[in-house]
Amino acid sequence: QVQLVESGGGLVQAGASLRLSCVASGGIFNAYRMGWFHQAPGKEREFVASISHSGMSTLYADSMKGRFTISRDNAKNTVYLQMNSLKPEDTGVYYCAAKSSTEDAYWGQGTQVTVSS
Repeated sequence: QVQLVESGGGLVQAGASLRLSCVASGGIFNAYRMGWFHQAPGKEREFVASISHSGMSTLYADSMKGRFTISRDNAKNTVYLQMNSLKPEDTGVYYCAAKSSTEDAYWGQGTQVTVSS
């Protein structure tokens, strides 16, 4: 059983930056591909970015490409999402997820990001 705890959200102005963190426990961290998802108010949860077990391969949603960077530190069991040039439409809850080849995905409780215009 993997537990994921996100942090780093907050209230910022448009154009600012935030770095989200997600600490994993209860599993072998480098056995999991990690991802970030965004749920805007009243909308479905959507994919933001993911990173391979080693950190060598990343994927991004088109709307975040160039502004957001996902990274991981396997020694710290942590995945990060660096968010730059934030826009009001980036407002919402950001969830961390872990997925191995043999298990269903695990999800964190989320961290709130609010971007004011």
